[in-house]
Amino acid sequence: MKILYFAWVREKTGVGEETVDIPSDIQTARDLVKWLKDRGEGFAAAFSDDALVRVAVNQEYATLDEPVASGDEVAFFPPVTGG
Repeated sequence: MKILYFAWVREKTGVGEETVDIPSDIQTARDLVKWLKDRGEGFAAAFSDDALVRVAVNQEYATLDEPVASGDEVAFFPPVTGG
Protein backbone atom coordinates (compact mmCIF):
# COMPACT_ATOMS: atom_id res chain seq x y z
CA MET A 1 0.00 0.00 0.00
CA LYS A 2 1.22 3.47 -0.85
CA ILE A 3 0.56 6.01 1.91
CA LEU A 4 0.90 9.75 1.43
CA TYR A 5 1.01 12.33 4.24
CA PHE A 6 0.38 16.03 3.63
CA ALA A 7 0.89 19.32 5.51
CA TRP A 8 1.15 18.98 9.31
CA VAL A 9 0.39 15.24 9.11
CA ARG A 10 3.66 14.89 7.18
CA GLU A 11 5.47 17.12 9.68
CA LYS A 12 4.32 15.08 12.67
CA THR A 13 4.99 11.67 11.13
CA GLY A 14 8.28 12.76 9.60
CA VAL A 15 7.29 10.95 6.38
CA GLY A 16 5.87 12.33 3.15
CA GLU A 17 5.30 9.08 1.33
CA GLU A 18 5.91 5.41 1.95
CA THR A 19 5.03 1.98 0.65
CA VAL A 20 4.12 -0.51 3.36
CA ASP A 21 2.93 -4.08 3.68
CA ILE A 22 -0.17 -3.87 5.84
CA PRO A 23 -1.35 -6.65 8.14
CA SER A 24 -4.15 -8.78 6.73
CA ASP A 25 -6.58 -7.70 9.46
CA ILE A 26 -6.67 -4.10 8.21
CA GLN A 27 -9.98 -3.74 6.40
CA THR A 28 -10.80 0.00 6.62
CA ALA A 29 -9.03 3.35 6.72
CA ARG A 30 -9.89 3.45 10.46
CA ASP A 31 -8.04 0.14 10.96
CA LEU A 32 -5.09 1.61 9.07
CA VAL A 33 -5.04 4.67 11.33
CA LYS A 34 -5.04 2.45 14.43
CA TRP A 35 -2.09 0.51 13.02
CA LEU A 36 -0.22 3.68 12.09
CA LYS A 37 -0.65 5.12 15.60
CA ASP A 38 1.38 2.20 16.96
CA ARG A 39 4.32 2.97 14.67
CA GLY A 40 5.74 5.72 16.85
CA GLU A 41 5.23 8.95 18.73
CA GLY A 42 4.95 11.11 15.61
CA PHE A 43 2.28 8.87 14.12
CA ALA A 44 0.38 8.80 17.42
CA ALA A 45 0.45 12.61 17.51
CA ALA A 46 -0.63 12.98 13.89
CA PHE A 47 -3.61 10.67 14.34
CA SER A 48 -4.54 11.60 17.91
CA ASP A 49 -7.87 13.16 16.84
CA ASP A 50 -9.84 11.56 14.00
CA ALA A 51 -11.76 14.80 13.45
CA LEU A 52 -8.58 16.60 12.42
CA VAL A 53 -7.47 14.24 9.65
CA ARG A 54 -9.08 13.64 6.28
CA VAL A 55 -8.47 10.63 4.07
CA ALA A 56 -8.53 9.83 0.38
CA VAL A 57 -8.43 6.31 -1.01
CA ASN A 58 -7.20 5.99 -4.59
CA GLN A 59 -7.48 9.77 -5.01
CA GLU A 60 -11.13 9.92 -3.92
CA TYR A 61 -12.23 11.61 -0.69
CA ALA A 62 -13.36 8.95 1.76
CA THR A 63 -14.41 8.37 5.35
CA LEU A 64 -12.47 6.35 7.87
CA ASP A 65 -14.96 3.55 7.28
CA GLU A 66 -13.84 3.22 3.63
CA PRO A 67 -12.49 -0.25 2.81
CA VAL A 68 -8.78 -0.38 1.98
CA ALA A 69 -6.62 -3.09 0.43
CA SER A 70 -2.92 -3.72 -0.02
CA GLY A 71 -2.76 -2.25 -3.55
CA ASP A 72 -4.48 1.03 -2.66
CA GLU A 73 -3.07 4.52 -2.39
CA VAL A 74 -4.19 6.19 0.82
CA ALA A 75 -3.57 9.85 1.57
CA PHE A 76 -3.94 11.65 4.90
CA PHE A 77 -4.25 15.42 5.15
CA PRO A 78 -5.76 18.14 7.34
CA PRO A 79 -9.23 19.55 6.68
CA VAL A 80 -9.22 21.88 3.70
CA THR A 81 -10.69 25.34 4.08
CA GLY A 82 -11.62 27.70 1.34
CA GLY A 83 -12.81 31.19 1.04
